[in-house]
Amino acid sequence: MLETIWKMSVTALIWLFDHLVLVNMVLSVVIIFFQRRRPATVWAWLLVLYFIPILGFGLYLLLGQDHRKTRMFRTKEIEEELKYAVRKQEESLSRNQMRFRDEQMQQFQSLILYNLNAAEAVLTDNNDVQIYTDGLEKFDALAAEMERAEKYIHIQYYIIRNDAVWQKLEEVLVRKIQQGVRVRMLYDGMGSRSTKKKDWERIRQLGIEVGEFFPALLGKLHMRLNYRNHRKIVVIDGKVAFLGGFNIGAEYVGADKKFGYWRDTHLCIEGAAVTSLAVRFAMDWNYAAKQNLFLEDTLFEVPQYERKGKIPIQIISSGPDSLKQEIRNNYLKLINEAKDHIYIQSPYFIPDETIVNALVMAAEAGVEVKIMIPCKPDHPFVYWASYSYMGEMLEAGAKCFTYKNGFLHAKMVTIDGLVSCCGTANMDIRSFQLNFEVNATIYSTNTTQKLEEAFQQDLKKAEEIHLGVYRKRSVMIRAKEQISRLLSPIL
Repeated sequence: MLETIWKMSVTALIWLFDHLVLVNMVLSVVIIFFQRRRPATVWAWLLVLYFIPILGFGLYLLLGQDHRKTRMFRTKEIEEELKYAVRKQEESLSRNQMRFRDEQMQQFQSLILYNLNAAEAVLTDNNDVQIYTDGLEKFDALAAEMERAEKYIHIQYYIIRNDAVWQKLEEVLVRKIQQGVRVRMLYDGMGSRSTKKKDWERIRQLGIEVGEFFPALLGKLHMRLNYRNHRKIVVIDGKVAFLGGFNIGAEYVGADKKFGYWRDTHLCIEGAAVTSLAVRFAMDWNYAAKQNLFLEDTLFEVPQYERKGKIPIQIISSGPDSLKQEIRNNYLKLINEAKDHIYIQSPYFIPDETIVNALVMAAEAGVEVKIMIPCKPDHPFVYWASYSYMGEMLEAGAKCFTYKNGFLHAKMVTIDGLVSCCGTANMDIRSFQLNFEVNATIYSTNTTQKLEEAFQQDLKKAEEIHLGVYRKRSVMIRAKEQISRLLSPIL
């Protein structure tokens, strides 16, 4: 019996290799015609299939399928309430009735209106913003705010590792649970795959409610390598929220020798913008945990704010459940609004053609464009694809830098010292189209200038990429760039 099965398997393999071209053609037809996709993405997958026959199609099944037409992401519980707030603000803008404390922000009304229309991003103007660029400072601030919780703590991270960073937060959470505070925690199944099942069970036994976004099948088999929840949100009593690039893990406080110092950007927000983040968490939790948090009215009561902030903010979410690329388009509008300068920090710089053209046009029009990426890769293909785009930016007259003091993970765009955007989304196609992301667009000279001051400090620890040196790069680097660039639509 076993001998018969073996012979049949060998025969099948021989047939497969004899007809490899035919099989590849059939699989190519599947990729081209069965789903409507961007031509660049189709060509990238065909390239994979050409160089890795058969196996490449397996990768396509894991990475390339478009699930946006399915109804797996339907979360519309408070749609009417959101639309009412959006329509009211649209009416004020169209009648030119909206006034800013800072008159310089009047020029961004079209940007605000676009985000209202496209992303239903309500503008709130009573926010206070604290900026953290160091992991130890961020987690100390997070622990301190958690200590003040009275009702609930909602935690959402792409990566949660069971290490010293988590243990410190866990001690706080256990104390708060004993005081009657309800704690919910949502993690991404792929991002947090190194944390063992027994660790999550132990965490549940502590009284923390745990939800997993897109869990693995059969233990560790992740059928969806795309469509990951890349958001990092903590909401405390609907009053204070944290948002940015830091995950929970030792590397994010500089304790990993591979990366060294971890330079990131994270925000602590107090004010009405927190409600938007509370809603965002609830929608993700409802999908992952199969619970309806919108039935709990106390989660959305308007709290008393202590810092009396006056900063206008729009919270913008996007993901594969959206018909539009809201965060990408917000970046695009910001770039087009710039008159003096644009500063960008991103660990992965793989913009699509529209963003590339906008940055090239800005640079050629005399706008100072400065872009900073890490000097070391955590994903080699992504790094060399980013480096290839640096060349295109240099040719247009932009200034490009690699950060040398460890690993740069900040996701930040600032415009003219007036408006800034910070959050979880990288300047890459994956964040634009495939991941669930959330950003804050901040209409404040004070906050934006603080972010730009941090950028200027980073320049002291960065190396400029000069066009002449870039043109003399080795054949090996050119080859890495070209291969990575061709694969950039699926990286």
